Amino acid sequence: MNKADLAIQLAERLNISKKLAENFIEEFENVVTLTLTQRGEVTIAGFGTFSAKVRAGRMGVNPQNPSQKMQIPPVTVPKFKAGKALKDALKKKAS
Repeated sequence: MNKADLAIQLAERLNISKKLAENFIEEFENVVTLTLTQRGEVTIAGFGTFSAKVRAGRMGVNPQNPSQKMQIPPVTVPKFKAGKALKDALKKKAS
């Protein structure tokens, strides 16, 4: 499912316009992104937690010249940890 499909699903389920659903998704993305850039986290009970994690710098190799070592700098990456309700729903689906 992509963003357009999600907007259609939300619009149908909430009986709202597709444009309003698209605006909701856009603002949700903005709030989560802003919160993570400020080192916060967004928790939706039962669904999961969005957070930011700093991946440590390390030594790597140049893929174009594997004998050449290079320093890979630290980088902040997004992380999502699924909540219990989401995990349980997926476990039931797999059974």
